[in-house]
Amino acid sequence: MYTQTNTAKMVAPALALLVTAASFTTHASVTPDRTRLIFKESDKSISVTLRNNDPKLPYLAQSWIEDEKGNKISSPLTVLPPVQRIDAMMNGQVKVQGMPDISKLPADRESMFYFNVREIPPKSNKPNTLQIALQTRIKLFWRPKALAEINMRDPWQHKVTLTRNGQAFTVNNPTPYYVILSNASTQKNGNPAAGFTPLVMPPKTSAPLNVKMDSVPVLTYVNDYGARLSLIFKCNGNSCQVDAEQSRKG
Repeated sequence: MYTQTNTAKMVAPALALLVTAASFTTHASVTPDRTRLIFKESDKSISVTLRNNDPKLPYLAQSWIEDEKGNKISSPLTVLPPVQRIDAMMNGQVKVQGMPDISKLPADRESMFYFNVREIPPKSNKPNTLQIALQTRIKLFWRPKALAEINMRDPWQHKVTLTRNGQAFTVNNPTPYYVILSNASTQKNGNPAAGFTPLVMPPKTSAPLNVKMDSVPVLTYVNDYGARLSLIFKCNGNSCQVDAEQSRKG
């Protein structure tokens, strides 16, 4: 999950220039209750709780769905209500709802979308005030009923393989599920390899690991619940498979 900052109102041009040039960290007041959503084919809709963590102010929460390329859509999935008010320290709820053409999605693999929520702060009465709207974006996976039930003891990520070519590695995802790799390191729970960026691997695809490694990497994946777990590999020549027993150890 990441937070994106958008300028909502800017009164003083000099202040705007300063804010544009400066780097700062802030946290969203309105947040969803999880870091990813799973929409099963058997679901007509799923509910998402939005929490306003501001101790004093009400916020508007604007929600929508994007496709994998980041285009805003209203089908095959949509969000209701698209806008709602959430009072201070209170919860709101939205429903992600399937539309009739959801049946056109591939039945043999997952499809990925993005759920977005943007907080809209109340108008300030103070002069020369800069207000910002923070946006939270999380992955939304549509999972067809033809796919097997998830086995947490033997997760599909354990079917990921590596192909080695010197210091370069190719990651292979032979499964009908998305694989999200958040880290590559030389050891379990180690620091990310220099230059590594997270990989989002669609079903039945391969992609080069975007860093070169002197040793076989330990990869970290993100599961349905947002937990980060390790993939430890054992190799035979240039082909590497997950060592499930070692990967399951804490």
